[in-house]
Amino acid sequence: MADDATTTARDYRETVFLPDTPFPMRGGLPKKEPEILEGWAALSDKGLYGAVRAARQAAGAPLFVLHDGPPYANGAIHIGHALNKTLKDFVVRSRFALGYDVDYVPGWDCHGLPIEWKIEEEFRAKGRRKDEVPAAEFRERCREYAAHWIEAQKVEFQRLGVLGDWWNRYATMDYGSEATIVAEFHKFAQTGQLYRGSKPVMWSPVERTALADAEIEYHDHVSPTVWVKFPVKAYDEDRYAVSGAAAGDNVFRLPPNDASVVIWTTTPWTIPANRAISFGPKVEYGLYEVEALEENLEFAPWSKVGDRLIVADKLAEDVRQAAKVAKWRRAEPVDPTGLICAHPLAQFEPDPHGGYGFDVPLLAGEHVTDDAGTGFVHTAPGHGADDYLVWLKSGYSLDAIPDTVDPDGAYFAHVPLFGGLKVIETEGKKAGKFGPANGAVMDKLIEAGNLLARGRVEHSYPHSWRSKAPVIFRNTPQWFIRMDQPVPTLGGKTLRETAVKAIADTAFHPDAGRNRIGAMVETRPDWLISRQRAWGTPLAMFVDKETGVPLMDEAVNRRILDAIQEGGADAWFTRPDEDFLGGDHDPAQYEKVVDILDVWFDSGSTHAFTLEGRNDSRSPADLYLEGSDQHRGWFQSSLLESCGTRGRAPYKGVLTHGFTQDENGEKMSKSKGNTVEPQAITKESGAEILRLWAAMVDYSEDQRIGKTILATTTDAYRKLRNTTRYLLGALAGFDEAERVTDYADFPPLEKYVLHRLWELDAQVKAAYEAYRFSDVIRPLIDFCQGDLSALFFDIRKDSLYCDAPTALRRRAYRTVLDYVFERLTVWLSPLTCFTMEEAWTTRFPDAGSNVLRVMPETPAAWRNDAEAARWAKVEAVTSVVTAALEVERREKRIGSALEAAPVVHIAEPDLLAAFDGVDAAEVFRTSQATLVAGTASAAFALDEIKGVAVEPKLAEGKKCARSWRILPEVGTDPRYPELSLRDAEAVAWWDSQHAV
Repeated sequence: MADDATTTARDYRETVFLPDTPFPMRGGLPKKEPEILEGWAALSDKGLYGAVRAARQAAGAPLFVLHDGPPYANGAIHIGHALNKTLKDFVVRSRFALGYDVDYVPGWDCHGLPIEWKIEEEFRAKGRRKDEVPAAEFRERCREYAAHWIEAQKVEFQRLGVLGDWWNRYATMDYGSEATIVAEFHKFAQTGQLYRGSKPVMWSPVERTALADAEIEYHDHVSPTVWVKFPVKAYDEDRYAVSGAAAGDNVFRLPPNDASVVIWTTTPWTIPANRAISFGPKVEYGLYEVEALEENLEFAPWSKVGDRLIVADKLAEDVRQAAKVAKWRRAEPVDPTGLICAHPLAQFEPDPHGGYGFDVPLLAGEHVTDDAGTGFVHTAPGHGADDYLVWLKSGYSLDAIPDTVDPDGAYFAHVPLFGGLKVIETEGKKAGKFGPANGAVMDKLIEAGNLLARGRVEHSYPHSWRSKAPVIFRNTPQWFIRMDQPVPTLGGKTLRETAVKAIADTAFHPDAGRNRIGAMVETRPDWLISRQRAWGTPLAMFVDKETGVPLMDEAVNRRILDAIQEGGADAWFTRPDEDFLGGDHDPAQYEKVVDILDVWFDSGSTHAFTLEGRNDSRSPADLYLEGSDQHRGWFQSSLLESCGTRGRAPYKGVLTHGFTQDENGEKMSKSKGNTVEPQAITKESGAEILRLWAAMVDYSEDQRIGKTILATTTDAYRKLRNTTRYLLGALAGFDEAERVTDYADFPPLEKYVLHRLWELDAQVKAAYEAYRFSDVIRPLIDFCQGDLSALFFDIRKDSLYCDAPTALRRRAYRTVLDYVFERLTVWLSPLTCFTMEEAWTTRFPDAGSNVLRVMPETPAAWRNDAEAARWAKVEAVTSVVTAALEVERREKRIGSALEAAPVVHIAEPDLLAAFDGVDAAEVFRTSQATLVAGTASAAFALDEIKGVAVEPKLAEGKKCARSWRILPEVGTDPRYPELSLRDAEAVAWWDSQHAV
């Protein structure tokens, strides 16, 4: 195209066929996206989602079901929510584009502690404690709170472009949902999988409830450590009557008895609950007599010369150093079998029933090792799983397990010496911190002379994942689902066996998830499903007061379910027992269970009330998609719930994503100020930028996001938009009459681009089928930047601008551009949905939404491996020419490539043959070019491209006033003396179309 400096008799600029489109260069996404959303919402009574489902169902499309893992209805969405819901939207939209009918019903988890805390805070702010608020009023406020955040989050998710049946969203607090959850619970009770047991469970004093494994996370914590002496009271006379030492000492010198078994623990507060000591049958122990203590210490050691201490031989040196013992001797080997010790606090409260005067037996336990401590484990069966098991295995009764700590984390009043002291603080600024119990116990041990040493240790300690407060093991009566009892309705298999098989039958993305959840299920304990809270779905059943057996009466259960269906879970708590029991059962004979279900049981049952019983859905779902932490959460609870009631998993496939970190790879935290809010991104840049970021990351690993990363994403978006804009402009006015229909008429370059479309079609569809979204977006970005912008567009821009519209080359180019546009807009639609919708409706304003389209079939005839090989060679030669011309420009010997006429020497015959039928000058973007077989030693060359050398000569002839090419033929057409022959023909056509 001529510039203003060119003096011609005519200004030919109006005859140049420049791209033309109203599609703006700048997206203006924060303003444009809401307009697109409004248009989608108007398409049906269920918006775009309803319109697409209707179209697919009318076409008889196969069904695909994505079941939504429910976010918690508490607060605005964060970047993790945004990633999760965007990935789900990629699945929904890509399945629609692949021709499926997609069922996706968004849902919310509503019950549980976080909302309870918020409502407790509200009431406290008004001067009312929770126990002063009627339970019905409290639950109603919880319901209102959850309902508010469901609506708020729904708006935020829809702003991201997430498609789904928002009009029929599910919530675990809906009356119908609660009724179905209770019905699912009843199934476990009816099949004998439910039982009540009194055992130590993870207990959160701050939250005042039991917690399941899935609700526990581990953090580093500094705990006090104590080495405690348990004086030996009795021993096996046959084993230890006389020592083997020359002096013939009695090993334990009874009386007086100064031999003690030494235990080590990080929970001094559990000493009042001690009832035994466990030892390892394979561990070697010895009796060590103290002969000398360390001197010049800041404090006197608690050990004394003459003390006889029984410890594991392997750990003796560690104990000696902790006790500040300078020297001791190993008097005898010791077999702890049959030993009986006294409680270290017995001297203060000697009553064997109400105090500490009871015997402390030594029990053999396989859980005991000599890796750390003393080789002996202080055993409090009410505060530890191993302690509990070894106690029962050794023949002791459940009744002998003491209750020492109350639900609020304080010692019961009846605990000698320590009644009322807090183990964990639950109120005020110190809530969640360990209370005075540890210190008080240690002080009494010192006073008793039975504290050998103490210290501090940093170790991994269980915390509630909600409150972040430490938890304790506490013996309480709870309801459990058995993992290892054969179940007739499961074909005689156990729940564990059924779940393990279901895992093997499930597809995992990535496959490593199979091993992760499999290992958890294989080793997990029985499922603790009861909680002692107010806001949740009840374990709605009655228990016989005499037998402890749940009442499983079909008529009673029906009345329970009908009442909850009508009035929600509140009906269970507010209506009299007679309403449920009817006239066949005496209410005085039954205990009404008022515990609520584990919220994981709630969400694990969502498949039952969201997918089942609908004509347009099915169970099992094709896919569950959540973060990798849900292997121990929703994936697992859903698996166990469905396996226990249906004998199979509720899903065919499971997809997991990692967590989102800041750009330095650190966990996001408001306190650190490193959070990235999706609302801010949407407001400043548009949801499309967030969607493109989600598409480009490897979601299977932890991802990073921040200003720098988003700037890179924005740059990638800008390039995609520019490609789209070019396509729209270059295709202005294209119609079917212009289309080239015979494949043989396409030039080599067009055949190559069609081949690339054939390749990408298979890649894109396979990547979408496997949920590998980055394997869609990255190859397409490379295609846009490489094959299109840098090659196809750049080479053919002269043809587009300057060829006559009737010219075959231009028609072929525009035909292929149409195929490119047709495919790019649907391939990219699931990921950059707003921009592709804008592009499609800009070109075809009356064709309906882009999302209604299905990916077109790509003709097999477009495959052309020969053209792919040819253009790899052509581009290799072109790279040498481009590098040579860059030197000429740098040295100011030419101003642009159109001033050049390179002579290219090509030694390799196959490289030279690649240019058969190809205009080398057009490919090199020069006015002229000459290809010569052979080599040229003095010419420009690149080391990495062998056998190609370039002589960068100047083009000869005149400069065309329209195309700027320098050619000898310029001026040979007397009608247009300033033009080349090609341009003269194009202008003649233009003049004929504009003749007056």
